[in-house]
Amino acid sequence: MRITLANVFVDDQDKALAFYTDILGFVKANEIPLGEARWLTVVSPEAPDGPELVLEPDGHPAVGPFKNALREDGIPYTSFAVDDVHAEFERLRGLGVRFTQDPVEMPGVTTAVLDDTCGNLIQIASG
Repeated sequence: MRITLANVFVDDQDKALAFYTDILGFVKANEIPLGEARWLTVVSPEAPDGPELVLEPDGHPAVGPFKNALREDGIPYTSFAVDDVHAEFERLRGLGVRFTQDPVEMPGVTTAVLDDTCGNLIQIASG
């Protein structure tokens, strides 16, 4: 068994695609029209055949309260691995990304939390 898809709920697929590709550095893998929305996925350029991240529209009534509760409590929706959290923090901050948590060193891991501009907090981590 292996992970092939994961998702992040976004309030605007166009804005999400721009942020996740132009800012975070992912690469668009699929874009298939599905009525008002699209099946829209991105992948890591380091693993183009690896797991895809679905930029999922957040229109379902259960999603809004869920996303709001996570944000209000400062809980990241998901986490992405980076080689160096401090370097990535500086790179992203230089691109105007807003962080809700600056890099924090913990035993075995360093993390930081950013706002993806689409309604989510996302953690970056390196070990």
